Amino acid sequence: MIYESDRMKLLTVSTRTIGEVSDCYICRDLNSPGGIMYTVIVVHEHEVVRHVLEMFKMSDRTGAGVLVDNFADGENQVLVFPYHRERPLKDFYSGDALTLAQCEEICTNAILACITSDLPYPILYLLLNGGQLNLSSDRSVFFSYEMDLADMDPEIGESECTDVCARILLEILEPKSSQKATSYYLLSKKTANGSYDRFTDLYRDITIAATSTDKVSIFKRIRIWFRRYTDNIIGVLFWLSIILGLIALSLLISRVFLGGNSWFRLLFNTFKTIGTESLLQ
Repeated sequence: MIYESDRMKLLTVSTRTIGEVSDCYICRDLNSPGGIMYTVIVVHEHEVVRHVLEMFKMSDRTGAGVLVDNFADGENQVLVFPYHRERPLKDFYSGDALTLAQCEEICTNAILACITSDLPYPILYLLLNGGQLNLSSDRSVFFSYEMDLADMDPEIGESECTDVCARILLEILEPKSSQKATSYYLLSKKTANGSYDRFTDLYRDITIAATSTDKVSIFKRIRIWFRRYTDNIIGVLFWLSIILGLIALSLLISRVFLGGNSWFRLLFNTFKTIGTESLLQ
């Protein structure tokens, strides 16, 4: 089977999935020198086609650099993505064979892959949930693009994608949990609380908590401590502000109704007399 646009002539060389909504093929571009391979998603459900076109047109994340081509083929819509030989993260990652620093490096690279993909979040969510993260031998991370658009939810946003990514990172760091790694501790706590809404927050936490080959300075230790106990600190400050507010309010009320320095007069006058004896005699 051949899918043809103004600049590409895509010959199917492998069928990955056939579905009611979309099919996935690996194709060779006969118009390119050497016959470059691509992942091709053919969408044949009209409502899904409409959602896909709207996402790529209206979203801030347009897939620039990742969506190689996008064209109609009869009643179908053809989406063309890069193809690289797969090295699934779940198959090629072995945390026990790596140092903590190397595991944290992979985590950082996975977040960067999500950020730089520039794909609309509903599609990025499909890829993350579909096990499409791959691990190179140099520990860089890249996406493959096999997907079934029948599972696509157009309402998915960055928050849902970040949550899925955080859980994947937690699995990556889990083999190092016995080392009491700050990155694992922080990630597990905030993932359990559903605290991640943006990839930048996830990236910041991993990079701050990541192990360094150099001796960690006292200032960095302080930053890590504050990051770990942020929720507790905010809670203490919240209640402290309420207590101080109540004290200020009571001082204001006493000043209005009892006159200036009434609290101090009350405290002082209390100790002027003990029992029936005045201390001023």
